Amino acid sequence: MAGILIIAHAPFATALRDCISHIYGGLPARIGVIDITPDNDPAQLLQTAEMELTRLMEENGALVLTDLFGATPSNIAARLASLPRVRVLAGANLPMLVRAVCYRSIPLDTLVDKALAGGIKGIQAVSPPAAGATATPSSTLAAAVSAAAVDTTGAASPLSCPPDHHAAT
Repeated sequence: MAGILIIAHAPFATALRDCISHIYGGLPARIGVIDITPDNDPAQLLQTAEMELTRLMEENGALVLTDLFGATPSNIAARLASLPRVRVLAGANLPMLVRAVCYRSIPLDTLVDKALAGGIKGIQAVSPPAAGATATPSSTLAAAVSAAAVDTTGAASPLSCPPDHHAAT
């Protein structure tokens, strides 16, 4: 089961972790966070991130999620990408993290694909509902997302998990 490390501008990493804890009714194992503030020393943050990865590392590796590509959290995460069995995704959002938690027992490179697809599918333009109807995603964006994110599970929702997952173990 892959460990997951979230490195983001404060308080986003902690907020994502707290959302996962809320969704699952408790914090799943092997999820760490590093919230970065403007006064943090990047060299010290890198050392902290390396230690946290060592703590989180599992047999199939670790996935690092970061918020904004090119910003300090992403630059620190990018330095971790050279470590064995570590993959990094920038542009983290809650659907991406939910997918990562759901699929963390599969091979790391497949996990990256699943998490990325969940993150992309979780971004929707929501149109106002017609009288008596429920809100639906914009058909143009939904078509683009469907074409861009290949997901062979047949899952209808970015929050879908395999039926036999045990995220809280």
